[in-house]
Amino acid sequence: MLKTLKSERFARLMNLGILNRIELSTGLKIIALMLLLHSQTVVGQVPASYVNPFIGTSNFGATYPGPVAPRGMASISPFNVSGKQNSLEKDSRWLSNPYVKENSFLTGFSHVNLSGVGCPELGVILLMPTTGALETNHLKYGSTYSDEEASAGYYSARINKYDVLAEFTASTRVGVSKFTFPEGQSNILLNLGLGLTNEEGGMINIVSSTEIEGMRSVGTFCYNSPESAYPVYFVARFSKPAAVYGAWKKPRTYEGTEAQWMGYNGKTRIMEPPAGMVVGDSIGAYFSYNFEKKENVEVKIAVSYVSIENARENLNQEVANKSFEQVHDETFEHWNQLLSRINVEGGSPDHKTIFYTALYHTLIHPNIFNDVNGEFREIRTGNTGSTTGSRYTVFSLWDTYRNLHQLMSLVYPRQQSEMLKSMLEMYDENGWLPKWELNSTETFTMVGDPAGIVIADSYLKGIRDFDVHKSYSAILKSADQTQDNPLRPGLDDYIARGYLTTDRGGSVSTTQEYNAADYAISLLAGELGHKDDQKRFYKRSLSYRKLFDQDLNLLRPRNADGEWHSPFDPFAGANFTENVGFIEGNSWQYSFMVLHDIEGLKKLMGGDKAFVEQLQKVFDTNQFDMANEPDIAYPFLFNYVKGAEWRTQKKVLELVDSYFQNKPSGLPGNDDTGTMSAWLVYAMMGFYPVVPGEPMYTISTPMFDRVTIELDPKYYQNGQIVIERTGDLQDPIKEIKMDGKTLNAYFISHEDLTNHDKLNVITK
Repeated sequence: MLKTLKSERFARLMNLGILNRIELSTGLKIIALMLLLHSQTVVGQVPASYVNPFIGTSNFGATYPGPVAPRGMASISPFNVSGKQNSLEKDSRWLSNPYVKENSFLTGFSHVNLSGVGCPELGVILLMPTTGALETNHLKYGSTYSDEEASAGYYSARINKYDVLAEFTASTRVGVSKFTFPEGQSNILLNLGLGLTNEEGGMINIVSSTEIEGMRSVGTFCYNSPESAYPVYFVARFSKPAAVYGAWKKPRTYEGTEAQWMGYNGKTRIMEPPAGMVVGDSIGAYFSYNFEKKENVEVKIAVSYVSIENARENLNQEVANKSFEQVHDETFEHWNQLLSRINVEGGSPDHKTIFYTALYHTLIHPNIFNDVNGEFREIRTGNTGSTTGSRYTVFSLWDTYRNLHQLMSLVYPRQQSEMLKSMLEMYDENGWLPKWELNSTETFTMVGDPAGIVIADSYLKGIRDFDVHKSYSAILKSADQTQDNPLRPGLDDYIARGYLTTDRGGSVSTTQEYNAADYAISLLAGELGHKDDQKRFYKRSLSYRKLFDQDLNLLRPRNADGEWHSPFDPFAGANFTENVGFIEGNSWQYSFMVLHDIEGLKKLMGGDKAFVEQLQKVFDTNQFDMANEPDIAYPFLFNYVKGAEWRTQKKVLELVDSYFQNKPSGLPGNDDTGTMSAWLVYAMMGFYPVVPGEPMYTISTPMFDRVTIELDPKYYQNGQIVIERTGDLQDPIKEIKMDGKTLNAYFISHEDLTNHDKLNVITK
């Protein structure tokens, strides 16, 4: 169902630009607002009102329901997993995200979070409102909660134990909280001991009765080396001065000026810190109030990865003199502007909700990393760099190279351009393009060499306002340097044999990922006029054929002696079980992931009929995994066989209905920083970028009557793309027309799609 915004915020929404452009009396504006929020048409539609942030907060989706601005550095999430301390008590179901819908025990609200990732990280700087006597043990002060509401840029809940209404919003670098307390003693706790990160340690300095500054260590994503730890700095500013304030370092609590010196930590004498400062692993601060009547307190927490001074400047520049309501309205309008780049007509309210929530999830990561003054922490060096644009971070490229960056190039090309420039800055700082970069640390998570695919794909789609020649040199370095190459381990074997062998984990999967990268390089090389490289890398991209077992009609690992690995079970490896040769999947889930050479794969399998039969077996034997990347393009591959296209249409609709729904479990699994959501956005619009790097789309049935994509005039000549479906959604496609002319295939180039006015898919 369409989420309804809280009534007290209806009036504020009337002040947003979308309603200011409508000349109506006050009474009529209220009626108009209700119509706008529930409209089924493009005229007056408010896409941000359809966002349901609870989608993906169950079924291991790893999203969070709290507020974040588009590409925001700061975000707020209710924290209802147990954290590091006593993690087996209370709601201890441990995942990679700070919130799980099924959990019920709340210990605070974290201010830097990751959306849709597979390993625990960040989830720190927890704020928690309480009442009554001060308690600093999270297992004692924690509470159940109720009356949750969430929308784009807003989250609220009632903290049951204390009868406190907690509301949250965020700007790009600042989280803003609003707590409504009952009469009596009230407390706001800032806990640096809890978090999702594997790191510990922090610092708190109480500046005054209205301000706290500090730092929290984070890092070691996916259990990487402790050398990857780094600080996140913060400044917290309170709207009302505290009557009593202090800090704690377990097992002691320090009130008022006593917080200036920690003395003993209960076990070991520690060095005396500067005045007002507490340092350690299990530390926090509290601000207490004595209210004679119902009161509210706003707290603004700004973050920076450079310094406390930058965090304070972020706060002053973004939200210093703004109320909670002003920050929320600006963030909501920002979300609405971006989501309005795609307008949809027809479809049910639930269809619009899952569509716009998916688009919302694709606009969280990669996120901005630089402060308002342009400064950021460089990768590897740790030095302070500076940019006049946006420095982006969280490049989960093994996931996002397949569809998310293609969506950015089409709908948000300015953002994609800044992401490419950020990747090149990392190359300058680190000597290598990113693989799985997080807050200027390279985690080297997953396999393959995906950065070059993203660069090639973007350039071939017309994003050319970056240094492509430097990019090409960087791509060649990772593709050709056989010694000390962190991006392509085993490259010497790959070049010599054409594949990796079983003495390396995930040998088949890694070979395929190198193939995909090499194909993208060949396309870019051809575009840049490097003909020899074009031929060389295209030839390399086909080496997966050496791993094709014709007896199984599947890919199979080879040992170092060149023999087939045996015994071999092509079903082993599904659901993250161990399997020689494959990463997070089995042979069925990888064998068709040679998207750049489907014609060659068809020949290996014995022709069109055998190809279709084998592909259909993936679905019939429940080997297709909608929750993981290697096979997510499979449903679209029937389009490569004339007469089998109906299978793509049928299967895509089935998958959307089965796995993507307007409820917390409405994602098939981990969103992988928006990759699963990007799949849904494309699937519902009726086209998909099957081959990473190739500027081509394949067509399926649009799930809306009409889709209008606004194009950026800086990159595209046409102002918009219109995709219409004529006929019933469930009927097979009869004809496809582009500006009235019939297409002869279920494929269309990026250039044709963006240079024509209307794509019409006819099912009746």
